Amino acid sequence: MTDICKVTRRHTLALGAGALVSTLARPAWAEEGPERHGISAFGDLKYPAGATRTFNQNFLTFNSLNIFILKGDGAQGMELTFASLLTRAADEPDALYGLAARAVRISADGLAYRFLMRPGITFHDGSPLTAHDVAFSLKILKEKGHPIAQQLLRDFVGAEATDDATVVLTFAPKRARDVPLFTASLPIFSREYYSKHAFDETTLEPPLGSGPYQVGRFDPGRFIEYDRVKNWWGAELPVERGQNNFDVVRYEFYRDRDVAFEGFTSKSYLFREEFTSRIWSTRYDFPAARDGRVKRDTLPDDTPSGAQGWFFNTRRDKLKDKRLREAFIYAFDFEWTNKTLMYGSYKRTHSVFQNSDMMAEGKPSREELALLEPFRGKVADEVFGEPFVPPVSDGSGQDRSLLRHASALLQEAGFAVKDGKRVTPQGEPISVEFLLDEPSSQPHHMLFIKNLGTLGIEATLRIVDAVQYRKRVDDFDFDLTVQRFGFSSTPGDSLRSFFPRRPPRSGARRISPAYPIRSSMRSSTKSSRLITALP
Repeated sequence: MTDICKVTRRHTLALGAGALVSTLARPAWAEEGPERHGISAFGDLKYPAGATRTFNQNFLTFNSLNIFILKGDGAQGMELTFASLLTRAADEPDALYGLAARAVRISADGLAYRFLMRPGITFHDGSPLTAHDVAFSLKILKEKGHPIAQQLLRDFVGAEATDDATVVLTFAPKRARDVPLFTASLPIFSREYYSKHAFDETTLEPPLGSGPYQVGRFDPGRFIEYDRVKNWWGAELPVERGQNNFDVVRYEFYRDRDVAFEGFTSKSYLFREEFTSRIWSTRYDFPAARDGRVKRDTLPDDTPSGAQGWFFNTRRDKLKDKRLREAFIYAFDFEWTNKTLMYGSYKRTHSVFQNSDMMAEGKPSREELALLEPFRGKVADEVFGEPFVPPVSDGSGQDRSLLRHASALLQEAGFAVKDGKRVTPQGEPISVEFLLDEPSSQPHHMLFIKNLGTLGIEATLRIVDAVQYRKRVDDFDFDLTVQRFGFSSTPGDSLRSFFPRRPPRSGARRISPAYPIRSSMRSSTKSSRLITALP
């Protein structure tokens, strides 16, 4: 199971119309469907019977083993310690198969799912895992979990354990097709354990789980190990065969990419996915790479690539005008940056659905127009035309025609030049700060900042440690920052977190830190660079 299947518009049958209902709604249960070994956003499953998500994790450090709340920086890999009702097959983007649940029955109205628990499953301390633990877990995630979880559980109405072996999940009418899948893939917590421990606090005490691994040795901010659970109840299930093959999985944390690379060359860790074109092009000439002890390869990847770019915090009044944000696009010279800093390794993205059938190309089709027409006049007119494509520069680093266009946009928005400085309509100078948590992309900002200065915008760069960065982003204490977002091959309710219908209320918490600039700093081509060091 390696390649992710392309999404096709399958028969929108069972899940679109199937679901469950509360135990009081007898007519719906009278039309309840048959037992299934899995569920799919489009109704059909690739595999016959018999054949999680994380939220607050930080790649650079960790100070908590609770990854399901907003507080703290969670450790990478903690999802290995939890089981869920269903789990994903790696080669199906829209399907889940039974893990803690052996089967599911879906009501005809699509609003309720009855999960039948697998007998004999336990938490790591040997205590039984029951439907009551499932109901507890989903309720507490909806009430106290990370804001992303709360957002995506908006149309999850509730869970009721009718006995130890049966739990009924109910959903709101008109819920998105992926809500039941998201809910069924969430971790199952021990109700007994959390009767004695606070769920919504950061902690370095390993929580009680039921997954294939449990927390082993760790040193906060440096490394964490996960030990494979002997005789784990799920090891021989079809969906888990071939998985979890290592006795110990260890994550090493480095706050600097250059230091991390040195750790790789000294065999401190054995597998590396390269994200820095400079290192990929210039640094893999050390002895182990030359004599074949390190194998370097580029693996084809035809999955949707998402997009990386600068994101604005549009809660800041000075950044609310879209013409100002568009001017930033024209100040960034991708062609120069790619040629000079990234060894020509990258192609610019035009869409957060880049490299997929969901990427907008050309004007809307007749079918798309049928969906868009009710919103004419409520959304920008550009929605009905050609999709936005970032400008292509002459590669000089300071394309005069693009900078003139940026200046014209600013003038049109009322941002005039006064004493060499660009000012708001109220006469206040415009200044912005780029916020980063590590220095690898610092060179990519320098020319950008210089070009903004040419436009009269004072821009600076600040690099802070990973913990401070996460707090500032969570508190919306920034102007611009680099983010990368990728979306599911079956987009649904999760898009609400990134593309709300309207800007958030003043002071309201929104999941994504900012609205995206329609420009990507860089995006990989259709491949991921994977490097494995051999023993």
